[in-house]
Amino acid sequence: MNFDAIAPYYRWLEMATFGNALQRAQTRFIDKVDRPKHALVIGEGDGRFLCDLLRVHPDLKVDCVDASRGMLKISRDRVRRRSPGCLARIRFLHADILTWSPNYSYDLFVTHFLLDCFGAAEVKMIVEKIARAASVDAIWLLADFTIPEGNVARINAKIWLWAMYAFFRAVANLETNSLIDPSQYLRENRFVCTQRAQLHVGMLKSELWRRVVNHPSQRVAASDGG
Repeated sequence: MNFDAIAPYYRWLEMATFGNALQRAQTRFIDKVDRPKHALVIGEGDGRFLCDLLRVHPDLKVDCVDASRGMLKISRDRVRRRSPGCLARIRFLHADILTWSPNYSYDLFVTHFLLDCFGAAEVKMIVEKIARAASVDAIWLLADFTIPEGNVARINAKIWLWAMYAFFRAVANLETNSLIDPSQYLRENRFVCTQRAQLHVGMLKSELWRRVVNHPSQRVAASDGG
């Protein structure tokens, strides 16, 4: 999987298909994180979320990992233009999450529109390796595609997902062709979803997961994002 070929056109493709919905899903809960110190952002893309994250949490240190050199360059350039004072606190790491493992402890993880690029076994492995780097009270922000309830919305989402997987298999060598829900693997690694919103007619979800040692039963606070 390699997004270098489409990195220069990624924002145009996103805006043409979903408008600003993906960005709204990514930023939905960044102000619900209480003063994080060290974040691991994987598969950041073009840096728009990273800039918003640094605006809300200006003292945050970030390790930004991406398998695409092109995406990393675009992300770094965007931060340099918008928040040049933050560059010293960001490490841009060119690495594949399937073979790279974190060496530090983090209290914030971000995987936006990343896990949908992998099959079930790979998602399980990625969640497990990330969870091993979690602090006791770590938070995990996750935005992704989902299949909504309701016949019309469900059919529409399946058509869109089929088209997107076909496109990215052709241009980015994406190997998977189905959407995997990582919730089970997050719960197995002591994370509980405490905030959840659905957007874009239910096709997008934004979630906030908290790590809890004793894994108590908690109710998810769901909201309709439009």
